[in-house]
Amino acid sequence: MTNQMRIRGRTTAPLATVRAALTDAAALEVWLAERAEVDLPHTFAFWGRHTPDGEEPSQRLLHADDHNLRFEWHLHGVTTTVEVALSEEDGDTVIALSQSDVPLHADAVANNTPLSILGTFWSLAIANLVDHVEGRETTPKCDFTQKETFRAELTVGAEPDDVYASLMEPERFRQWFLANMSVEPHVGGRWAMGDNFDDEDATARIVDLEPGRRVGLDWGDMVSTWELEGSRGRTRLTFVNSGFDGDNPPYADWTGWLSGLAALRRFHELADPRPIWLSIDWPGMGDGVLVEGLR
Repeated sequence: MTNQMRIRGRTTAPLATVRAALTDAAALEVWLAERAEVDLPHTFAFWGRHTPDGEEPSQRLLHADDHNLRFEWHLHGVTTTVEVALSEEDGDTVIALSQSDVPLHADAVANNTPLSILGTFWSLAIANLVDHVEGRETTPKCDFTQKETFRAELTVGAEPDDVYASLMEPERFRQWFLANMSVEPHVGGRWAMGDNFDDEDATARIVDLEPGRRVGLDWGDMVSTWELEGSRGRTRLTFVNSGFDGDNPPYADWTGWLSGLAALRRFHELADPRPIWLSIDWPGMGDGVLVEGLR
């Protein structure tokens, strides 16, 4: 039996609206991919620079109806199966996505395989799907043609001090990223997610810190920086990853952070900033990574 990843998210948009965004090529090119082609029940394909191994379409549609979409995706030499099921629950539309043949969580975190990208790729895609169907701006997608510096700019509807607190205060961080975080908030201090605070290989050192303005984290093989600039109650957030091995770019890490930034925007901008995630089941993922009870 192959490893199955399962992700369940929710949106306030009607099921028919979500289904339309899932099966319309123009909509797919907003929230998922650079290029898309849909001709149900024959074709469902997406490709381009925002798709891993996306030089050309490599999907084969297996089934489509009003609630379900299932397709094969030949990815880096592996034929995986993706299924998306839509249902209604407590007034929300639930988006349940599964994919076969994913790596174990430890291998994905270590970036040991090109398939490491799958969990965070779909997390960002579903976050953007939810924002799209709810009429919100989507978060920048990963560009898989980039091999050196990764850079994203987005606006958050909050003051810089509030955004900074969400990035640097563990309890605030857990509320939007849904992951445990520990920090020593001074230059030279440690910053880590999950239960890895004493694991030097999984812990960053703070190399630059100006409260409300800037944070720099050195992971040993990569440097991450957040720069915050405020104007009229809003914050321009610039997030950069640099210094990594261009022959093995950390696309999974980058896409995971972009998914998190989508959650950061929702946390600060919505009157009811509840997480969109209901459950995340990633083979081999232990305790201490995500907070308990996503609902």
